Amino acid sequence: MDPSGDVIAELSSDHGEVEQIFTQIEALPSGDSRRKELADQVTMELVRHSVAEEAYLYPAVREHVPRGAELADRELEDHATAERTMKDLESCEADDPDFDMLMLKLMSEIRAHVMDEERNLFRLLRESCPPEMLTDLGDKVRQAKKTAPTRPHPATPDKPPANKILDPGIGLVDRVRDALTGRG
Repeated sequence: MDPSGDVIAELSSDHGEVEQIFTQIEALPSGDSRRKELADQVTMELVRHSVAEEAYLYPAVREHVPRGAELADRELEDHATAERTMKDLESCEADDPDFDMLMLKLMSEIRAHVMDEERNLFRLLRESCPPEMLTDLGDKVRQAKKTAPTRPHPATPDKPPANKILDPGIGLVDRVRDALTGRG
């Protein structure tokens, strides 16, 4: 990824990485323990991605895109739904009877969300914001992902300023937990 890429390129790249992990999960047989490892990996990526979008993308959408508040609220609802699914998935092993159902549900939720963002939201953002603003947002999103949580926390705030204050601390705790458990 070009370190000076704009926010749309950065987030689209994330979408591609998540889809690659989904494809790997789908290629493995039900009950295979590698499916759980990949589910944890995709959860980490999705949580970091969502936190960065909530901190920087959606506030920019609210401010600069026509009907931006409505669009941002819909995207936040998608995030909340997916985060609850990830939280349920977190407690399942690959051979758990609910694992496959939850994984399919998450894939469906994320794929629909990505399609909507890439077909609609990103186009509107590009039409509404100058290139230098999109590049600046890309830098902020990259920075936010470095300190973001890696586990789903459905009860935490998803709008600034509270999320920008709490997320780095939660992220630190998550990364310590990940290191201690060997996750990710």
